[in-house]
Amino acid sequence: MSKYAQPDRRPAVITGASSGIGAETAKTLAAAGFPVALGARRVDRVEEIAAAIRADGGEAVAHPLDVTSDDSVAEFAAKVTADLGDVEVVVSNAGVTHPGATVDVPTEAFAGQVDINLLGAHRVLRAFGPGMIERRRGDLVFLSSDVAVRPRPFMGAYAASKWGLEGMVAALQMELEGTGVRASVVRPGPTHSDIGNEWPAELGGFVLEQWVRWGLARHPHFLKARAQADAITTIVTAPRGVHISTIDVNPEAPVVPEGAGERSDRRQERA
Repeated sequence: MSKYAQPDRRPAVITGASSGIGAETAKTLAAAGFPVALGARRVDRVEEIAAAIRADGGEAVAHPLDVTSDDSVAEFAAKVTADLGDVEVVVSNAGVTHPGATVDVPTEAFAGQVDINLLGAHRVLRAFGPGMIERRRGDLVFLSSDVAVRPRPFMGAYAASKWGLEGMVAALQMELEGTGVRASVVRPGPTHSDIGNEWPAELGGFVLEQWVRWGLARHPHFLKARAQADAITTIVTAPRGVHISTIDVNPEAPVVPEGAGERSDRRQERA
């Protein structure tokens, strides 16, 4: 195999695959011909998604995965490799956010978000990265967030974890140069997913009001998870020698009817 060739079979791991971006990424990669391994704590959900992929003609397995546990990550990696062979693609997507005033969030709860969002990604990297380096090829895709460049109030722990994640990946990209292994970041903007669905309605409304106050929710559009899955697929299907290092994927604002902007400007002038 030449240094820029890809194997015909490229098994892919998706963490946090029980819903939202992770589940949609598993389906999209499977449809593109990747054998996929789904991991999450909600085993029933990933098994159901894997069964649906197989019913559609794809190749999929599912195993329990808790990215906060070294043992769980190691066991998951061993099972996936036994099922599918050497892993060529890793999508590190497992994440969580719980809103709260930074000064009020218990340190243990703050650390819990960092453990999943940052240290969990590092555990997954440690499980699969060395093999990729040895084989001189592979894709490592890390799901960040727009909070890494635009922190939002009442999401201090989440912002800290995603800032840290991007710092880790920036260092990793330099360290991997010349190994044939690509590390990339996908930075989703507002996207429909299970993250946030468990927030009490009153709290969610309050937090959204604060985002609007600081200009961080300029319009009401949210993306479907498929948009992020498509971005991930674009990264890992890029030909060897091409490194798509960072992608921001944000919802487009509603299209303003032609002339509406001019009418609004005239009203403001008269006022």
